[in-house]
Amino acid sequence: MRLLTWNLFHGRDFPPDPELRSWRSRFLRLEESNATHVQVNRDLTKEFATVLASAAWDVALLQECPPRFAAPLARASGAEYHRVFTSRNELGFWRAFLARQNPDLLASNEGGSNTTLVRVPGKLGGIAEMRELAIHEGEPERRAMAFTRTAAGLCVANLHATNDVPRMAVEDVLRAAGAASEWAGDAPLVFGGDLNLRPAEDPELFARLADEFGLDSPTTGPKAIDHVLVRGLEVVAAPAQWPPERRELSIDGKALRLSDHAPVEAHFHRDDPPVLAN
Repeated sequence: MRLLTWNLFHGRDFPPDPELRSWRSRFLRLEESNATHVQVNRDLTKEFATVLASAAWDVALLQECPPRFAAPLARASGAEYHRVFTSRNELGFWRAFLARQNPDLLASNEGGSNTTLVRVPGKLGGIAEMRELAIHEGEPERRAMAFTRTAAGLCVANLHATNDVPRMAVEDVLRAAGAASEWAGDAPLVFGGDLNLRPAEDPELFARLADEFGLDSPTTGPKAIDHVLVRGLEVVAAPAQWPPERRELSIDGKALRLSDHAPVEAHFHRDDPPVLAN
């Protein structure tokens, strides 16, 4: 099975040249471009759907996913979805309306979600159970984990950990890993997302994930913050970031680069998964 995790940057593009990310574009919605890339300030639901639908995956873990993206991304990919709201989702209809008009100006204030997609029909048989855990409700902002059990028995925990307060990400990850491990029981478990922790800087945390919860698969890299960790699965291809061009689309001969995060893809194997009643 192939797994993908991607922080969608609230459905916005992010050209490599910072001069293209101008205040003129942000306030006046004017397109900026250089010789190779373009910056647009408009709704990019279709573009994100195109990239996701064309990729080979069985489960996709999305963070900073605008809540309004969940259904169209699932439809385009032939998937079921499990969406858990994170921060800034009060008055969601009006936030979504304003974000469609000017996504760069509203930015993260549109509101976000952790959304898990499971392709159907497929190797995992769709979604059999959905749970969520509110990691914390107060300051600096709401964080929550989406826990999804598939009909094939695989359990998936999707998390975006806090990055505003030092060390809070460690608390978020440990609490989520503990709950996911308990809920999964003896079933194979995927634990991933934007953990906002780098193995080179927090080796003790990743050692604890392996020792206490069996999440000992390779990390994406020593300085990466997006990870796919597993228990009870054989690693076929270790998690690796996509090259930048794989999340780019061509507009009039120039590249539109989606998100400020590269998707992370991994390939795992398990023999004879049990099938549950959906």
